[in-house]
Amino acid sequence: MRIRAGYEIIYECGAPTPMVLLLSVRPEREADLETPDELRADPPLPVRRYHDSFGNTCSRILAPAGRVTLSSDFVIRDSGEPDPTPTDAAQAAVEDLPDEVLQFLLGSRYCDVQTLTPLAWELFGHEPPGWPLAQAIVGYVHRRIGFGYEHARPTRTASEAHEEQHGVCRDFAHLAITLCRCMNIPARYVTGYLGDIGVPLSRDVMDFSAWFEVWLGGAWRTLDARHDKPRIGRILMAHGRDAADVALATTFGAADLVGFKVITEELPAI
Repeated sequence: MRIRAGYEIIYECGAPTPMVLLLSVRPEREADLETPDELRADPPLPVRRYHDSFGNTCSRILAPAGRVTLSSDFVIRDSGEPDPTPTDAAQAAVEDLPDEVLQFLLGSRYCDVQTLTPLAWELFGHEPPGWPLAQAIVGYVHRRIGFGYEHARPTRTASEAHEEQHGVCRDFAHLAITLCRCMNIPARYVTGYLGDIGVPLSRDVMDFSAWFEVWLGGAWRTLDARHDKPRIGRILMAHGRDAADVALATTFGAADLVGFKVITEELPAI
């Protein structure tokens, strides 16, 4: 399968403003690119790339005063297969987890593990460990939260999403991640592209998407509490403990977002 993806993001800056951008595909997907995923700026700007502590590709720019347009448009190959469902993926004991995975059991900015641990054990303490437990958590979050862009709030924590019962894809991910961590399943937050491939076209405006991964059976496994079913054509951009680690843009100064467009569409085979 071939997928066209990209974005156009426009900022108005009152003064020169440093920015850090996590808009590139993850290094492990770069080999699948048919055309380069390059950050272009109008007016042209120097772009310096580096990799953060999670291995994400980050871009640093100094946006000028006035309007700046950031964009990319690329083609990437994909297997066309839906997310795997490893029903026998076992849950490791905490003492047996790899050292680098342990951090994904801890509370983080939006994932308030201590607050939700009593609820998690009340809801899921009877579930079989491993994949069945993770699936039970995904199903619960999918039913608990109603999706709507009008409910977006960048400061909402997992426990607040649980109480308010509405949000956007990041809130689904944060709540599911937190409940998994409460039950000793390492979980991390993921951002990327997810188009309407293999499903009916959505009426919503195309946007970047958030989902999550759990460490089961000795590997990271994809789950999505918003959709609660395997999907086709995910393009991974970044992962971290929660949304604070993988913000699409971090601006060090006043910058108004005045334009935002995301492209994700299947292309004909060559």
